[in-house]
Amino acid sequence: MSADTGSVLATWRESPLAVKTLLAGIFVNRLSGFLNIFLVLYLTAQGYSPDAAAFALGAYGAGAMVGTLLGGSLAARLGTRNTVVIGMAGSSVMIASLLYLNSYGVLLAAVALAGLTAQMFRPASATLLSQLTPDNRQVMVFAMSRFGINLGATAAPLIGFGLYNLQRQRYDLLFWGEALIALVFAAVALFTLPGRAAERPATDEGGEASGSYLDVLRDRRYLVYLISTLVHTVVYGQYLSTLPLDVKASGVDIVWYTVAVSLNGFIVIAFELLTTKVTQSWPMRVTIGISFALMGAGIAVYALPMGPAVIVIGTLVWSIGEIIGGPAIFAYPALIAPARAKSHYLGGFHFVFGLGSAIGPVVGGWLLVKLGHGVWVPLAIVSLAASLVVVTAIRRPQPTPENTLTGQTT
Repeated sequence: MSADTGSVLATWRESPLAVKTLLAGIFVNRLSGFLNIFLVLYLTAQGYSPDAAAFALGAYGAGAMVGTLLGGSLAARLGTRNTVVIGMAGSSVMIASLLYLNSYGVLLAAVALAGLTAQMFRPASATLLSQLTPDNRQVMVFAMSRFGINLGATAAPLIGFGLYNLQRQRYDLLFWGEALIALVFAAVALFTLPGRAAERPATDEGGEASGSYLDVLRDRRYLVYLISTLVHTVVYGQYLSTLPLDVKASGVDIVWYTVAVSLNGFIVIAFELLTTKVTQSWPMRVTIGISFALMGAGIAVYALPMGPAVIVIGTLVWSIGEIIGGPAIFAYPALIAPARAKSHYLGGFHFVFGLGSAIGPVVGGWLLVKLGHGVWVPLAIVSLAASLVVVTAIRRPQPTPENTLTGQTT
């Protein structure tokens, strides 16, 4: 491999087959993620009430958060390949079973298990990506992972809608399609990912063979990072929940909201990888700090009298922050984690990210009811405060001798 951080193509070309398999799997996994998009529609079409359908979606989210923690733990104990295979195969079975369950209680349990097994993949795949990638290319490989997630998430509703209409507005093909894709990827992972014996030994200077989430809880600076990330994620999610409600309440044509959402998607998909080629060599403290601060600044723009220019400029500001620091935010836990607890650090990070995404709409909705358009002021304040706190928590990643070509500074 070359000694520099490398471009997107160089990182892809010089990565082992297992990394390419994981990156492709991340994209396909997100591309086929129809369940959380169509679950409410499917359940209401089966005669369940909107409240029951919404509760089932909540059960999926709860299962998903537990799955991130479980995935991190199992990756350390069973190996990342086994965790990926178990998670994807289990997800396949749970998704297909939904078409044949008549009891709401049993269906609810299957939905929760579908969320749990599907999300086991995230910390396990992130752990193996990190283990197989040189430290100086970790930010780039996590940017490639995010690219797959974002591209898949953009295309999934369109493909799902196509499958739904292909079968004359029935859900069998849609759910069976997702189940089959998950099962095929489980098989591919079984034969292409390295087994536990081939993975880098999960030990560090202390000589302990395996870590736990207690390692995460003992790392106070990392806990501060997780709390800051939680706040950042809560604020980030407001563009999907609070912003459209405020735009409508302000009497602005909702088309400007759709323009803003499309603008963010375009910027992230088109420019994040290109931006990462430059920012991957920046100090982590600078990259992540700028990203957090621009999020707060963009939210602060929304506090101005609502109009098309405010919506577009505010979204543009925080979208630039996302492409600057998004990959580094995701790569940082892998870079600073002790070898024995890498999967637990990543599991904790993905849990916090999922938790922030879940509670964000609740927090934003409550503030909107209480403050109206003034909701953006406290959100901007806490976001900017998180940007100041997070830079104090970030520390220099320790180079991993067997996996590093050049060190990265902070």
